[in-house]
Amino acid sequence: QVQLEESGGDLVQAGGSLRLSCATSGIIFSKNAMGWYRQAPGMGRELVAAISRRGDTSYSDSVKGRFTISRDNAKNTVYLQMNSLKHADTAMYYCATAEYITVAVIPDYWGHGTQVTVSS
Repeated sequence: QVQLEESGGDLVQAGGSLRLSCATSGIIFSKNAMGWYRQAPGMGRELVAAISRRGDTSYSDSVKGRFTISRDNAKNTVYLQMNSLKHADTAMYYCATAEYITVAVIPDYWGHGTQVTVSS
């Protein structure tokens, strides 16, 4: 059974930082790409960061230079370090996994999400 569990969401002031974690089980983590998505109220789901099984990373323009995705294959966990947070970053954040992750791919498995709220 595949499970993805996000943690680390919180209420933070604009300009602050948070680190999200996504612990996985039931997959061969090192052979999967991982992605962080977010969805704000009334908006569609947005891919904000992805990391391939080789460690190649990509980011949406809205977070580039502020967010960093990383993975620890020994812990089967992917992280999202978020710095210089803005009110516009307020959303539910989800991790997801698939063989490949791009904006054109709908991942196979999703976590339940962790809420990030940035006060302005």
